[in-house]
Amino acid sequence: MPDAAATPGRAPLAGAARYHRPMNTSLPIIRLKSDRLPGHPWIWSAQVQKPEQRIAPGTVVEIQDPAGRQVGHGFWNGHARIALRLLSNQPGQVPDADWIEQRIARAVALRRDELQLDRHANAWRVIHSEGDGLSGLVVDRYADTLVIEYFAAGMWRLREVIRAALLWHFPDANLYEFAEAHVQKQESFDCRSGDMPEPTLVEEYGLRFQAAPGVGHKTGFFADQRDNRRLFAEMARGRRVLDLCCNAGGFAIHALAGGAASAVGVDMDPAILEIARGNAELNGLQPRFEQADIFDWLRQASERGERYDAVILDPAKLTRDRNRIQNALKKYFAMNRAALEVIEPGGLLLTCSCTGLVSEADFHDMLRRVSAHAGREIQILQSRGAGADHPVRADVPEGRYLKAVFCKVY
Repeated sequence: MPDAAATPGRAPLAGAARYHRPMNTSLPIIRLKSDRLPGHPWIWSAQVQKPEQRIAPGTVVEIQDPAGRQVGHGFWNGHARIALRLLSNQPGQVPDADWIEQRIARAVALRRDELQLDRHANAWRVIHSEGDGLSGLVVDRYADTLVIEYFAAGMWRLREVIRAALLWHFPDANLYEFAEAHVQKQESFDCRSGDMPEPTLVEEYGLRFQAAPGVGHKTGFFADQRDNRRLFAEMARGRRVLDLCCNAGGFAIHALAGGAASAVGVDMDPAILEIARGNAELNGLQPRFEQADIFDWLRQASERGERYDAVILDPAKLTRDRNRIQNALKKYFAMNRAALEVIEPGGLLLTCSCTGLVSEADFHDMLRRVSAHAGREIQILQSRGAGADHPVRADVPEGRYLKAVFCKVY
């Protein structure tokens, strides 16, 4: 944790004792079936020996190899697909309150001290699960609101520690905790969210947006596209912009603020479009937002002969089921193929996928097939992801869920 001298008037945290949560000196033991760790912090049930006694979901356990040698510590959950979440493979590093505090301190220091995110925005990811060594925990900051999302029973069991550690770094923050229903069922814990926080204004590169944690579309504002919005705005200067699946209008608004000739946003959700219109008004800009299915809208726009010089396609996640990856790729194909019908030769296409199960290679291959089908050349300029506040561990490629591919279309 930070030194007390760095935060005048604030005493340093003093480890697990202040939470009145004594940690067991003798932890339950789970043994692996293989002599070697699987090379990934997620260990599936088929890879472990079933314990003789029931161990509650989310319990911190010692992990041993078949010979009884300690290989690490992690969260156990015999009810979940991920039976073990390996948190530490260093001797003596037990994921207790002190360990959690140190990991959270490391994550905050990366964002504030190294990335200096506060210079440009007050909406950023504080903790990115495995990317910050905290498997099963995501924390997002929206000005003075912190949204804490739990994906693992183990993190939920340590919620008091997590809350206190976050308030150390963000003493004036309002905390909002939640977990999606399917996660709670799969992980066997009950997270009852409190009252939803009031919508708050966030700032990003001098522009203002409304974020509403807990209200559909998660927040109405996706900070993971922050740097991509900025780059797109620079590339779209002087162009006619079309923002498909526009959500709260971030790309369209950035583009107009950056000098785009015009901007149209299309989304199916009338509620999110009201937020988009409010965001435009906050910034004194006048994009046009239309409520429609993008396939219908694109077909009609093509029939009218409308053409755009810069198009963003940023749909919501299409699947979380590995058995439906091919269906998701078919939908991406259909959307991108339809978008080509309204892009001028030499136009810019930013096409995105936040479906973590779809790999970057498969997404690029989808674009290859779209190009062949449409008889148009697609030139990939850059393939980017989320900002640096979404770090990815080298052994957890799933953490790089966002694909943002900048293309020229001829």
